[in-house]
Amino acid sequence: MAEPVKPPEPGEGEDDRTLGGYMSVHTRPPAFEAVDGQPYTVSIETERTGDLRAPVVGYLVFPRWADTGLGIVGHVESPVLWRGSSRAAVVDAVEAVTLHEVQRLLNEAVVRKVEGGATG
Repeated sequence: MAEPVKPPEPGEGEDDRTLGGYMSVHTRPPAFEAVDGQPYTVSIETERTGDLRAPVVGYLVFPRWADTGLGIVGHVESPVLWRGSSRAAVVDAVEAVTLHEVQRLLNEAVVRKVEGGATG
């Protein structure tokens, strides 16, 4: 008699090399160290626009954590990078981005902030 098939656990068998895959497999956002040596995590953000062809845009927010890990002490953001017809379409596109690309976007955001003289 064959063994019953066990349903997969959430995230089991998924690839954690993309942002969405990582969050699904590990049930948390990935952590990064940016070019400034500070610890960051990442959040997918969307907003509605007035553009009828692409009424939703998406970008990444990178909360900067205290060295102790006990609180958020600032953040940087990517520019708007994704546009779509729905929030789900934009989130799907963002989740398909590789972690390598997310790291690059974080470092660019940190450099932009430093060059702009902003704090936070």
